[in-house]
Amino acid sequence: MRALKIAATGMSAQQMRVETIANNLANMNTTGYSPRRAEFSDLHYQQVSRPGTISASDGTVLPTGIQLGLGVRPTAVSVQLGQGSLTATGNDLDVAIDGRGYLEVTLPSGRTAYTRDGGLKRSGEGLIVTSDGFAVSPEITIPSDARSISINASGEVFAYFDDATGGQQLGQIDLAGFTNAKGLEALGGNLFGETEASGPSLLSTPGLDGLGTLRQGYLEASSVDSVREITELIEAQRGYEMNAKVISAADQMMAATTQVR
Repeated sequence: MRALKIAATGMSAQQMRVETIANNLANMNTTGYSPRRAEFSDLHYQQVSRPGTISASDGTVLPTGIQLGLGVRPTAVSVQLGQGSLTATGNDLDVAIDGRGYLEVTLPSGRTAYTRDGGLKRSGEGLIVTSDGFAVSPEITIPSDARSISINASGEVFAYFDDATGGQQLGQIDLAGFTNAKGLEALGGNLFGETEASGPSLLSTPGLDGLGTLRQGYLEASSVDSVREITELIEAQRGYEMNAKVISAADQMMAATTQVR
């Protein structure tokens, strides 16, 4: 009985959908997080009678045929890119990306990664790093006697000192853009890696080449819509229950068949 296997694929699909929604809700307060959506497609079909087949000697053609579906399968868990709201923090090294783009960071392995989490910190050596201690690329070192730091919309970083009236430029923060940002590999820790699907990174000055600008003293909040997630959770739960009922009904039909005398 195909119904058992078909409903089992439906239950597996709805379970993946629930897991995706759970991850979105768990990251409601994650800086710069974009929600994910599980996507599905139908499985291949058993062609009992193909459409267009000649069914009789007089040349009659079947208008529809008989095609029996065999269930559903997951095709992707895609990122729903969107701008989260900007929350004021007042911290000198907090920068939000207002628009497209990612900050480029260097991992301890030497690999380059990308993030929208602008909650930057200052290491013991004065380097500007992420919350996990990964250096922002290109590396920028803040002098120990700097009184304050200023980062303008174009990514220029200035330090101000007590014995000087003007600011001293320390470096430039660039943003990376991608042809297909949905193709980035999620590495965890608010980091993404470049893949063949995303295309190579295109570094440029914030505000140019379609990239966003930087907002000092702000952080980008998660773009998860809790109301939408709860609604989809209810839909997924109902879908799971209905597929379970199909399995129960198929089991009862098989039981009735075995009892025929």
